[in-house]
Amino acid sequence: MEGLTVCLVSDYFCPNTGGVESHIYHLACCLMKLGHKVIVVTHTYGDRRGVVFLKNGVKVYYLPFIVFHEQCSLPTFFVTLPAARFILTRERVNLVHGHSSLSTMAQEFMFHAKMLGIHTVFTDHSLFGFSDLASISGNKMLQFSLVNCDLVICVSHTSKENTVLRAKLPANRVYVIPNALDPDYFRPAQVQPDSSRITIIVAGRMVYRKGVDLLASVLPMVCSRHDYVDFIIAGDGPKRLLLEETRERHSLQERLRLIGNVPHDRMGQVLACGQIFLNTSLTEAFCTTILEAASCGLHVVSTNVGGIPEVLPSDLITLTDPSVQGIVDALDSAIERYWARSLPDPMEVHERIRNMYSWADVAERTEHVYFDALKRGIDSHVIIIQKYLQNGYLFGVLIERSVCRDETVLSRISQWTVELGKIHGNQLQNAQSTAIVWITQPPAGYKGGLPKNSNVTILKNQNPE
Repeated sequence: MEGLTVCLVSDYFCPNTGGVESHIYHLACCLMKLGHKVIVVTHTYGDRRGVVFLKNGVKVYYLPFIVFHEQCSLPTFFVTLPAARFILTRERVNLVHGHSSLSTMAQEFMFHAKMLGIHTVFTDHSLFGFSDLASISGNKMLQFSLVNCDLVICVSHTSKENTVLRAKLPANRVYVIPNALDPDYFRPAQVQPDSSRITIIVAGRMVYRKGVDLLASVLPMVCSRHDYVDFIIAGDGPKRLLLEETRERHSLQERLRLIGNVPHDRMGQVLACGQIFLNTSLTEAFCTTILEAASCGLHVVSTNVGGIPEVLPSDLITLTDPSVQGIVDALDSAIERYWARSLPDPMEVHERIRNMYSWADVAERTEHVYFDALKRGIDSHVIIIQKYLQNGYLFGVLIERSVCRDETVLSRISQWTVELGKIHGNQLQNAQSTAIVWITQPPAGYKGGLPKNSNVTILKNQNPE
């Protein structure tokens, strides 16, 4: 089957680190190996701006949108329309794939794509509640965002149940495709660490959702019980100060190392320094980090929340309640098993993980979802409006007006792109002042409308590059 042009959109991408960023990067690489053209759209990150080609050949658009909270761009809606239309038509995109329900860019680009008649797929990477105000408002926005989305992917069965309830989606429109890892970057150490001491590794963003408050209470208790246990903590965030205060208060400078953010390609080296990996998350759709830790031969101790029980076999992970005492007891049990030499061999665990998860498999399964989405029909703008109105009158009216405005703007900019003082190609050599160039196929039924006596050249089906 002919290759597709796929646009992956999210606020979260390299050089930022995290599960969503890693997922998009590896998915793009493997889709290209399957013969598809892949572009990624995100916002600027420091000096990363404009069009950048990564070493694997992926083309990335770093757009200058305002970032206001945890790398999420400011919701503007119509400000993203010109950029969305330009990129999607310029690259001749067949399908837009948005990632993360927290990503403003993903939601807005999928909306604009539907107005342009382009199929959309969405991957949800997170779990959310139903009771607090933030979750209620976020769930309502997700519901309207996915009304016209062709198909949805979740990273675990728990995540699927959560998304179906939050967005009020039929379950047959939601697929489950887990994350994966590159096992070549996550291998056990060739020389095992000092057997007289145990090193426990913790890695993740230092935010409330990752259970940093629990971790701050667990650290001094474990260190007081076991004199031969050290901690290495990788990651950064607003809760790092809490861990630094804990280290100073309990005089753990020699046993607790905070090493900050670690590049993803070096994370395997950090994990290979330990024997046990600790995850204290309060909510998690799919924790890729515990998968990477297990691939490095570490025994995983984790809170039993979200989709974590689906990630690893029971003999490779110790699950516990998200409480201080529960985590401490689980660590005690893992430490006893380590001294008793009853934990699985690290290389055997690595080979098991290699056979269980691969990005190539994720890409092939995602490709099937793409082809299923392309089989679905393209709704007219009237049908799109009706679907929004059926999901709540007040909010539906607001979205309906947005659809009408989107349609009005698109109908105007799709006719003409006027470039002043800039001439494209040899066909415009004789033009004197203004060139009007078609960016896409001229609208059906177009019968002219140029000003009389104007010095204009029209290029039909011209590539704007």
